[in-house]
Amino acid sequence: MERKLTAILCADVHGYSRLMGEDEEATVRTLSAHRRIIDGLIEQHHGRFVNSAGDSVLVEFASVVNAVECAIEIQTTLKAENGNLAPERRMDFRIGVNLGDVVVEGEQIYGDGINVAARLESLAEPGGVYISGKVHEELRNKLALNCQDLGEQRVKNITEPVRVFRVRIGPQTVRQPETRRIASSWRIWLAGAGLVTFLLIATFIVHFNYHEQILVRPQCTHASIAVLPFANLSGFATQDYFSDGTTEDIIAALGRFSDLSVIAHTAVQPYKGKPLQPGQLNRELGVCYALEGSVRRNGNQVLITAQLAMR
Repeated sequence: MERKLTAILCADVHGYSRLMGEDEEATVRTLSAHRRIIDGLIEQHHGRFVNSAGDSVLVEFASVVNAVECAIEIQTTLKAENGNLAPERRMDFRIGVNLGDVVVEGEQIYGDGINVAARLESLAEPGGVYISGKVHEELRNKLALNCQDLGEQRVKNITEPVRVFRVRIGPQTVRQPETRRIASSWRIWLAGAGLVTFLLIATFIVHFNYHEQILVRPQCTHASIAVLPFANLSGFATQDYFSDGTTEDIIAALGRFSDLSVIAHTAVQPYKGKPLQPGQLNRELGVCYALEGSVRRNGNQVLITAQLAMR
């Protein structure tokens, strides 16, 4: 049986069922147009199309650099194409890229390497690219990327946790209007320093109590935590980016602890602003702990509150 190491790209359409339910013909036309673009970019970057089912695409590359460059170009090109469509008809792909050993059978490939790429794709936000730790390591000194480390993630049907990185595509800095900028930057630094101190204490508590709590809650088989989206208490919806950014930074910080599994931001986003039942996150996400809190901005002051709880 032939085996080989290859870079795998998995992609699918976010909200494809909704689009088909609303207008099948328009969805098929858009998908066909987007696929022509994707197929052309795959060929340009020396990829090999493996198969497709509906809205999904599986591609392999001999080069990790080519795979990631292709993924980024797909997303930037499709973003421009979507700009010509009505907002409700836009079609956003999610992409995951992994490097793994696969089994070759004719034109098809099989193996956990493909499954990991598929799981990365399912974690990615619409229009996003997620790569594995193996891919990130291979890209070092070869491709200048701005990546956010999301730490090790437990994903469905994969035994070992997967290190996940989100590729930042395009401008990432969100600037406030002049009238709402914080006048004293040291206050933000102070709030951030206090939050980091809290996180260190919280992480210590998780590790210290883990073996005792597992006896109370047998379904917790590993130290795991979900960082729920921090609430924006500023009174302005335009400040949501600040609370969302705080949540993502905390996830990235906790993800640096190798023996602590942290749920990805996309997995906890559906719980934003919703009341939770006791044990709900444990049942649905398999986590033992939840970190939740709020962010309030008032003039040149920032107040961040957080609490650690069993869920």
